[in-house]
Amino acid sequence: MSQSQIAPYGSWKSPITADLIVTGTIGLGGIALDGDDVYWSEGRPAEAGRNAIVRRTPDGKTADVTLSPFNVRTRVHEYGGGAFTVKDGIIYFSNFADQRLYKQTPDGEPQPLSQESGGNLRYADAVIDTERGRIICVCEDHTGGGHEPVNTLVSINLDKGEDIQVLASGSDFYSSPRLRGDRTQLAWLSWNHPNMPWDGTQLWVAPIQADGLLGEPQLVAGGVDESVFQPEWSPDGVLYFVSDRTGWWNLYRWNPPQSPLGKAVGEIEPLCEMEAEFGLPQWVFGMSTYAVESANRIICTYTQEGIWYLASLDTQTKQLEVIETPYTDISSIHAANGRAVFMAGSATEPTSVVQIDLATRQLEVLRRTSELEIDTGYLSVPQAIAFPTENNLTAYAFFYPPKNKDYTAPAGEKPPLIVKSHGGPTASTSSAFNLKIQYWTSRGFAFVDVNYGGSTGYGRDYHQRLRDNWGIVDVDDCANAAKYLAEQGLVDGERLAIAGGSAGGYTTLAALTFRDIFKAGASYYGVSDLEVLAKDTHKFEARYLDGLIGPYPERKDLYEKRSPIHFTAQLSCPVIFFQGLEDKVVPPNQAEMMVEALKAKGLPVAYVAYEGEQHGFRRAENIKRTLDGEFYFYSRVFGFEPAEMIEPVAIENLGNRA
Repeated sequence: MSQSQIAPYGSWKSPITADLIVTGTIGLGGIALDGDDVYWSEGRPAEAGRNAIVRRTPDGKTADVTLSPFNVRTRVHEYGGGAFTVKDGIIYFSNFADQRLYKQTPDGEPQPLSQESGGNLRYADAVIDTERGRIICVCEDHTGGGHEPVNTLVSINLDKGEDIQVLASGSDFYSSPRLRGDRTQLAWLSWNHPNMPWDGTQLWVAPIQADGLLGEPQLVAGGVDESVFQPEWSPDGVLYFVSDRTGWWNLYRWNPPQSPLGKAVGEIEPLCEMEAEFGLPQWVFGMSTYAVESANRIICTYTQEGIWYLASLDTQTKQLEVIETPYTDISSIHAANGRAVFMAGSATEPTSVVQIDLATRQLEVLRRTSELEIDTGYLSVPQAIAFPTENNLTAYAFFYPPKNKDYTAPAGEKPPLIVKSHGGPTASTSSAFNLKIQYWTSRGFAFVDVNYGGSTGYGRDYHQRLRDNWGIVDVDDCANAAKYLAEQGLVDGERLAIAGGSAGGYTTLAALTFRDIFKAGASYYGVSDLEVLAKDTHKFEARYLDGLIGPYPERKDLYEKRSPIHFTAQLSCPVIFFQGLEDKVVPPNQAEMMVEALKAKGLPVAYVAYEGEQHGFRRAENIKRTLDGEFYFYSRVFGFEPAEMIEPVAIENLGNRA
């Protein structure tokens, strides 16, 4: 048995390299069931971030359906999602380059369905109306020049793509068009500025007329203070949905006319009221936390304190039965004919497409994000922690101690810590296996992934802690996570770093500017000037800051007060910035303004920008450069020698550091 070497934290040699991560991992996206076939999308860093649709047949064979150069991705809301659907062996998808809809048989060539628009007409979240020979979907129209794009629900003829009908209009946003099984009614969600879909949405139902247009819509549930998520029809014509009307996203159903349930028409019934979340913040289209497997059974997932559970719900008795699985993170559920397919991962199992036989409860992994076999001696298992924060409240996180079977640190040394601030900010982190985290812990870093106040998964009150308080509550919680771990003696209080992307990049920059606990930071496409963001972002988030900070320009004072760019005099530690130059969500000027300010102040600063990348990095070479670049930056700042040769990053003012 080999004896471990003694070496400082950060200088441990790890088999989990950036090269391994980008060549040995893929992203997994939306799932679709069509008869006995299963489809999903794969995001492939090695193919310049291309998203391909994969089909699995009952004999266990898998094959790509969409070949290069087709890239299955929509830009509706910029974040996309819901980019493909499948019906009777035909695949319908949005292609990223031109944003047109295409249709394709598994063995055929993609044929354009929607008109050419130079990418100005974008589509998402489609459902096929076979009876009328059309596709119904969300359309985002950017043909109005400098005006805000227009969102509608439309139908497009499957044979004559130019034959378009607008089915619903007038609201700022639409999602989740869902056809009743007998094709007589359509359900959908809508919402308006300044609400985000997790603040308040409206669930509508309308009859479909003989000409294909909709009759008078009926408001079923929702409003400015009730978030409705994922409407679904059951085979017997009952409408199910998730609502947070009690403060938790729980399951409900609505009994329309001619309901088989014998209930009063229009009655809304809770199915299993509990302090758990059956819903998610609708950042992308096509999200699914439950599936109506039959008239009598729903297969669902819910989360409590950061852990997700799979369950079966009897729609007659309303009994919820937990289905035992090894997974702690579950999403994208689809079900039919005695089986369910979903995404799942755990602390030791990478996110995978998983199928379960509902009779035998036998699980089958259809595809993993990584097939890499890594010795568990290099893997850190997260520990769920709760820690005190401001106003006598509690916040939550997952803590990963350093782990590498080949090394121990010198006596008395404590590890440097990276505090991760997730994006959103209305989102949450996960306990699922993440090689990017293991990259750090196997080199001797501790890592804490924080579900700060404002995160989802802990009830409406918790995620509304951030209302009017972005840049305060999130920053306090990240700082208090670091303090808590330092006070517990688990990390080195003099080597605390914070990192985050997008909104997490803002939290990172705000923490570095307005608190003095952190010694270094990494901002991925982060916000430095809230006022510029309020003036220059895309429609989906154009009024997001109203709820997080206050209305603009009425509360211009708060936007200035919480913007790191105005307070660089308070910043006294090194920062590295990573930025996609085609980012429309957080434009490059947000990073570049901060970089110039830090240069002028004489602080160590690095700026790594990528041509062709948008909001988030998809190309293998850029993901590798980013991971290694951040590690190289910390090695210079915290004064340790990496075990491997790493391509250096140019750091301005490094010699000025005392």
